[in-house]
Amino acid sequence: MEKYETPRKTHAARAPLATLADRYADVTQRIAKAAARAKRAPDDVMLIAISKTYDEAAIRPLLDLGHTMFGENRVQEAQAKWPDLKADYPDVALHLVGQLQSNKAEDAVALFDAIHSVDRPSLVDALAKARDKAGRLPLLFVQVNIGDEPQKGGCAIADLPALLEQAKAKDLPIAGLMCVPPVGTEAAPYFALLRKLAHDHGFKLLSMGMSDDFETAVEIGATHVRVGSALFGARG
Repeated sequence: MEKYETPRKTHAARAPLATLADRYADVTQRIAKAAARAKRAPDDVMLIAISKTYDEAAIRPLLDLGHTMFGENRVQEAQAKWPDLKADYPDVALHLVGQLQSNKAEDAVALFDAIHSVDRPSLVDALAKARDKAGRLPLLFVQVNIGDEPQKGGCAIADLPALLEQAKAKDLPIAGLMCVPPVGTEAAPYFALLRKLAHDHGFKLLSMGMSDDFETAVEIGATHVRVGSALFGARG
């Protein structure tokens, strides 16, 4: 793994913020500050608000604040709540960040604007067929099993070149890479490794970083961070 010096911590522990508006302002400010430390423009980092398990009533206030990029883990949950929300907020971009079963590929292509969890040959085939049927294709990220964890989804690092070749053969453009580092470990080395893999394969988009580590991800090069509890509060 690429050696990486852990970014210096630049913030103290934060007290919980009472309102969604306060939490949203806090997260966006932290992204901007992390981008500045890395000499990046804040607009280069897309904030995906992870709204899994939250109902429409919890999501609408964030939409009313003007945020338009949201993420869900499951196709069925998204189908239950987002068609009505999208009708009311047509600028919404919906991202699938959880594992995708091949038999749900057609539904996912119809509903989502981006899919972050392409990770195996059967799913590449299913997405290509769904694309041909629907006449549209979401933005696609390959999820890399960056920590080589058998219980976690994602393409093994050694299998990445072959998966990318298969996608190319199917005329299925891949826009970037995504990862979820092992829980309870320092995330920075894994983010740095994903950045290296993206560079080696010519990708500019990096989906990495969640509520506990998105600032580190931004400093290392994330273009998309996936933030849930830091925005909506702790899940019950």
